[in-house]
Amino acid sequence: MDIVESVSEKNPKLMEFDILSIDIDMRKVLLDGRKIELSPKEFELLVLLSSNPGKSYDRTKLLNMIWGYDFKGYEHTVNSHINRLRSKIEPDMSNPKFILTTWGVGYKFNEELIGA
Repeated sequence: MDIVESVSEKNPKLMEFDILSIDIDMRKVLLDGRKIELSPKEFELLVLLSSNPGKSYDRTKLLNMIWGYDFKGYEHTVNSHINRLRSKIEPDMSNPKFILTTWGVGYKFNEELIGA
């Protein structure tokens, strides 16, 4: 079972955070009503982070959960995917609104957007 199926069993099929909508079953992301094309791994990262707003994930944990392996030195893979994901969904890359960096740890989804 992949991360999207696992999350989809426990969470609403449609998650909305301000101008960002994530339809897990349809594997569709809308930003201010416009469809955003994401790679499978970008979508998995977004679903995982957004289904647990405020929970910080370190790079090693994300590597293991999304890619299924735990190799030291491959944390840059996570950084690259987060940067590409941010470039697609963040209105302002220099001031992220959705995916936040937890300094010294990793990344989290902005919990202040719940119900926004």
